Amino acid sequence: MKPLSPQQAWNIAFSQLEIQLDRASFTTWLRDAVFLGYADGVFRVGVPNTYASDMLQHRLYRTIWRVLSDIWGDTAELCFEVHKQERPLEMEAELPLFQLMQQQPEETPSAPLYQQVSRPQRPDLPESELNPRMTFDRFIVNSANRMTLEAALAVAEQPANIYNPLVIYGGVGLGKTHLMQSIAHACHARGRRAIYIPSEVFTNDLVDAIRHRATAMFREKYRSVDVLLVDDIQFIGGKESTQEEFFHTFNALYTFNKQIVLASDRPPGLLNTLEDRLRSRFEGGLVMDLQPPEFETRVAILRMWAEEREIDLPDSVCQMIADRARANIRELEGIFNQIVATTRFSPQPVTEDIAENLLESYHRPRRHITLRRVLDVTARHMNLMVDDLTGPRRTQKITQARQIAMYLAREVTYASLPQIGEVFGGRAHSTVLHSCNKIADEIQTDTHLRRLIQAMQEELVGALD
Repeated sequence: MKPLSPQQAWNIAFSQLEIQLDRASFTTWLRDAVFLGYADGVFRVGVPNTYASDMLQHRLYRTIWRVLSDIWGDTAELCFEVHKQERPLEMEAELPLFQLMQQQPEETPSAPLYQQVSRPQRPDLPESELNPRMTFDRFIVNSANRMTLEAALAVAEQPANIYNPLVIYGGVGLGKTHLMQSIAHACHARGRRAIYIPSEVFTNDLVDAIRHRATAMFREKYRSVDVLLVDDIQFIGGKESTQEEFFHTFNALYTFNKQIVLASDRPPGLLNTLEDRLRSRFEGGLVMDLQPPEFETRVAILRMWAEEREIDLPDSVCQMIADRARANIRELEGIFNQIVATTRFSPQPVTEDIAENLLESYHRPRRHITLRRVLDVTARHMNLMVDDLTGPRRTQKITQARQIAMYLAREVTYASLPQIGEVFGGRAHSTVLHSCNKIADEIQTDTHLRRLIQAMQEELVGALD
């Protein structure tokens, strides 16, 4: 087969990106890009202005790089340059306001974009990685969390009107993330712009913005929202630059009557690694806690899950599981998923004896299963090399195998999402989360995939016996 020329490779990549990117991102940033040339492994791409160049370089570069490298058959670096094209004057009147703002003369000094407009016209950019299952409808209420749920509902219905900021704290697996994402879903449904992020993402975005001198874009992203939801806020402790930037972001949002929702593992007064000025602002809002669910609540959650999955789970089994899994919802879900896997592969109904065996196997220690072991098992089952899973290639087979490996890593190891992402070639926390959610949804309907993952999981866990 005759090799592709650089121009042909760019043309094919351009067509694929038009499909892969959301329409607003493609139209705003990439539609007017033109291929300028190729030299020394670098594709030179012309764009209309410096703002588009910055956006493509710092927000969309990795996506474009992966698509182009896959088509080119080798690592393809990109360089975005300002390339003015003649445009008929009559066309300028047809451009949206947001694009006209980008075409202001570069030599004219101006304030950062977030200061130029208090609420820029924005498309639905993929800024939040939300789990579609984490909604208010699926949050089981009980006496221990009723007030916290009511506060979250009030914030979702009338942001910044009653409780601002809203701070939710509690131990792991008690529903903090569920409530925060429920608020984000409700805000999106009402046409409001809400961003949900772990604090680690805020820090990473800030580091990238400082490195690439793109702090104006960073501030425009976070200071022009209607609702900002930051999970695990305790992890910004000790990070001076992050705390400084978050302090000013908090003040900007609060001043313009925008809602702030935070979650942490303990109340603000005990976040000793945070600056006093941040703690005092957090304590100035409504601080609510989440407690471990009661026995009746745990049973109700199991029944809801069983009904959703169309599984016949006897009351005695529900009560047995609820009695054993007392720590948090995450442990309860893990045991339930084991029950689900058993019902899929066995024609016999779930009995107390089967549940007892599953409870014992679930509590086997997982900490000795390494991420390297997960990579090896996945690569062998998928007839791939480990380097395929950790490298940049994105063929359909490799992408699915990589997502399966990430899902298994989360299921059978104690590695955090950032740790998993680092092993898989430095991929972002949100990428790992998306992969895990995607596979979790697919195994509900894809019998072949479910059996494949079950076999790999049994091999990984069985190696500890």
